[in-house]
Amino acid sequence: MPYELWPALVALTLLTMAPGADTLIIMRNTSRGGMIDGTITSLGICSGLFLHALVSAAGISVILLQSATAFSFLKLAGAGYLVWLGLGNLKQAWRGKASLIAGRVNDHSFSVWQSFREGFLSNVLNPKTVVFYMAFLPQFIDPQDSAVVQSLTLAGLHFVIAMIWQTLIAAMIHRARDWLAKPSVNRAFNGVTGALLVSLGAGLAITRKINV
Repeated sequence: MPYELWPALVALTLLTMAPGADTLIIMRNTSRGGMIDGTITSLGICSGLFLHALVSAAGISVILLQSATAFSFLKLAGAGYLVWLGLGNLKQAWRGKASLIAGRVNDHSFSVWQSFREGFLSNVLNPKTVVFYMAFLPQFIDPQDSAVVQSLTLAGLHFVIAMIWQTLIAAMIHRARDWLAKPSVNRAFNGVTGALLVSLGAGLAITRKINV
């Protein structure tokens, strides 16, 4: 690995491991549909990174950051999506409906598209990722070479790091499936996860400035 990429590797790793909406959605979906649900969700999340890289390379992020209306729309869309996901978990907790029993899906027909879509939208609609990529990528872009190729290369590195970390999280949740299958634990898990997702969404909606 070129020497100049090591700082990028460290920054991307720290960003990936920081708890946030992506971590919660991986936990939520793994508890819902097992390891494959969490893994496909992670694939959706990580695929969104390439869109952020292309947007940043094209300079569209500058428009979003300079346009209060455009950025507010993105922020509210992301916030609304997190709240919607969280309310789904709170509804399950309120009804006492288990999302996982003995490691097998309960009352949930697994859909690759649904899992991928939930992960992808969670990442794409996250304004913090827009700001991070806009501030981060230029530090490692050589203006003499293609900005798109370099941006996609860094996004590819981020993709690998994030897939490894999020798959590990999904594996840990999956290994704890028997414990999570207990009605009281499952209800508490849904309640806490849902409350955190709603809180993240609400906090994002009322925050005027996004800090990376």
